[in-house]
Amino acid sequence: MTGRAETAGPAEAPASISAWAAELAFAVDVAAAAGRLLMDRYERLESVTYKSARDVVTEADHLSEELVIRAIRDRFPGDEVLAEESGADAVPAAGGRCWVIDPLDGTVNYANGLPVFCVSIGFVVDGRPTAGAVLDPTRGETFAATVDGPATLNGRPIRVSTKEQLSDYVVSLALAGRSVVSRARAIRKAVRVSRSMGSASLALAYVGNGRFDAFIQESGLSTWDIAAAGLIAERAGATVTAFDGSTWYDHAKKTRTANVVAAPPAHQARLRALATGR
Repeated sequence: MTGRAETAGPAEAPASISAWAAELAFAVDVAAAAGRLLMDRYERLESVTYKSARDVVTEADHLSEELVIRAIRDRFPGDEVLAEESGADAVPAAGGRCWVIDPLDGTVNYANGLPVFCVSIGFVVDGRPTAGAVLDPTRGETFAATVDGPATLNGRPIRVSTKEQLSDYVVSLALAGRSVVSRARAIRKAVRVSRSMGSASLALAYVGNGRFDAFIQESGLSTWDIAAAGLIAERAGATVTAFDGSTWYDHAKKTRTANVVAAPPAHQARLRALATGR
């Protein structure tokens, strides 16, 4: 038993039209265009630049981001943009409309030819994720959601894992900080197995259809990693919070300082307690 409910059956009633349907359709379409660009250059990169000892950026990151920002400027010229590589509108206003973009999440994987990466486009209104799409171009899969509609995979509704036992869980896990060894050991003893994909947006979106039963990451996350994927997991039925139990999305959060625990409601609090050592 996988505990997954990836798609709704044929008798599923049609969802009502979202107030944000136009923005979601735009995000899906632009992510698809960015995904085609990434696949055109996959395993044919001309340059890789090292941003830090562990982080890299490629020409594909920049080209993908330029494509997405250009499309937003053309379609929604009054909206703000928060983007990983260019830092466009890097200090977004607390209110209004803002697009939060990761043009290539999983750059290290991409640069090494590992087919685990994605495009993430989130749409935030008044500081709240409202619509978003996460595209895996290698599999042709688009996870998407609006705040007033279901989470979907390629247009069909999805739900989080239905596994009853925490001991059956497969968890995306990345811990850091004090007592990390003991906390990680405690989680691994409680679940079946932990994994790390190298693409936080995709791993968090996977909670939406139960490929990962839960997602736990303590550091290194930025708003563009989670704006779309966190909404997808939440609308699929997951409880999504920060490590301290507060809201999972803070529009003003500094780069690489966000943390997230996402899991089905029955086990989210237990996993969060194990993750924090409390």
